[in-house]
Amino acid sequence: MSHGTLMIQGCTSDAGKSTLVAGLCRVLQTRGYSVAPFKPQNMALNSAVTADGGEIGRAQALQAQTAKVPLSVHMNPVLLKPSSDTGAQVILQGQSIGNLNAMDYHAYKPKAAQAVFDSFQILSELYPNIIVEGAGSPAEINLRQGDIANMGFAEVVDCPVILIADIDKGGVFAHIVGTLACLSQSERDRIKGFVINRFRGDIALLQDGLDWLEAKTGKPVLGVLPYLHGLHLDAEDAVSVNHRGTETQSSNVIKIISPLLPHISNHTDLDPLIHHPQVDFRWVKHNESIPPADLVILPGSKSVMADLAWLKEQGWPSYLQKHLRYGGKLIGICGGLQMLGEKLLDPNGIESDIAEMDALGFMPYHTVYGEKKQLKNRTGRVLLGEQTAAMQGYEIHQGCTDFGTLTPAIRFDNTETDGAISDDNRILVTYCHGLFDQAPALQALLAWTGLSETEVFDLNAYRETQIERLAACCAQHLDIDKILEIME
Repeated sequence: MSHGTLMIQGCTSDAGKSTLVAGLCRVLQTRGYSVAPFKPQNMALNSAVTADGGEIGRAQALQAQTAKVPLSVHMNPVLLKPSSDTGAQVILQGQSIGNLNAMDYHAYKPKAAQAVFDSFQILSELYPNIIVEGAGSPAEINLRQGDIANMGFAEVVDCPVILIADIDKGGVFAHIVGTLACLSQSERDRIKGFVINRFRGDIALLQDGLDWLEAKTGKPVLGVLPYLHGLHLDAEDAVSVNHRGTETQSSNVIKIISPLLPHISNHTDLDPLIHHPQVDFRWVKHNESIPPADLVILPGSKSVMADLAWLKEQGWPSYLQKHLRYGGKLIGICGGLQMLGEKLLDPNGIESDIAEMDALGFMPYHTVYGEKKQLKNRTGRVLLGEQTAAMQGYEIHQGCTDFGTLTPAIRFDNTETDGAISDDNRILVTYCHGLFDQAPALQALLAWTGLSETEVFDLNAYRETQIERLAACCAQHLDIDKILEIME
């Protein structure tokens, strides 16, 4: 079977690059191809932990699942996790090398580029077919020098490019033609065709535009993907605030809310709750009134101190006091765990310039930020009194917390413990992302919250259904044979 590399670039952010790569990986895998995803440089706060203890973007973890291959740090050699508008933590081949501002990172790019091309070489030796995802747009003139995310990468490895554009926002023909106009001749030649994404309506009404585009550019439209209503896959970064939970006819429902932190990370932790048929879930945004709920979840954060200050400004401390006083339950995950303690201590300036900050004070522990980042995949059991349930998750955190004699929330298979449950059984905290991903743990935690007769919801089965739906759409609406020809 032939070998090949294909790069998917987008006219804009959120054009559908990640989704198209995921769909193509599953289509090729179904056809018997050995294929792997690759993203040279990713900027995202949702990440996953590989088997060897590295960190990659969540979208690449999903794409690896669609290709049915194990996660590798080489699938996303450069991951930037923004900590402010001008700075980010830089993850190189799975490990943090520290925080850099935008100008410092620009100077660091040659080292990042070396990691990118080394990882691509390693991945290419393992998998004969690679689907590469670009970042943002190749038409960002200000980012062209030293580019490793889009055309700079494609030119070095000499791979063909397909350009995807989102028609739902309007201006799709201008996006495509304008992007081509910003590229050099060699880069334009590298683009072998277009995919138009999120089309609603009768395709016949679009045909005149497609004919014009092909005549104008001399390049084929390789497919028009319809708007897939209700398609839910692990997000690369952005939170879908419009989705407030699965519509349900059940009268047995609990209300769960979570603050949409300014620097929220790994918000995919809450996907099983968002999609559960017995959960009415809602994100609470900036300056919104906080509604009553059965369970409040404080999620992960890339900038815990900044997000803690935001929570205080938004009135969450007094809300949580009242919530707990009237019998509500509270869960803190990772950054949320740290916020629920008494103090945050950062003597070496790892998290911020603030050496010490009072936390919310709902749990009796302190968190100290250290140089070493914890990156571990975990399996074990959630401990809820006499009831226990199987869980599987992962840790990504810089802070260390001593829980003392508190009752642990989780016992891992290696007998280590994590997190804590308050003496009154109202608060549960853990460093484990993916807490709700396994059906037994999800059922047990919803029962702990107060939901009787919980329905089984299997996130992995749900995700697989979504992947197959996406792959079937790609197979139907894209010229796969032509795309394979381009790859080869």
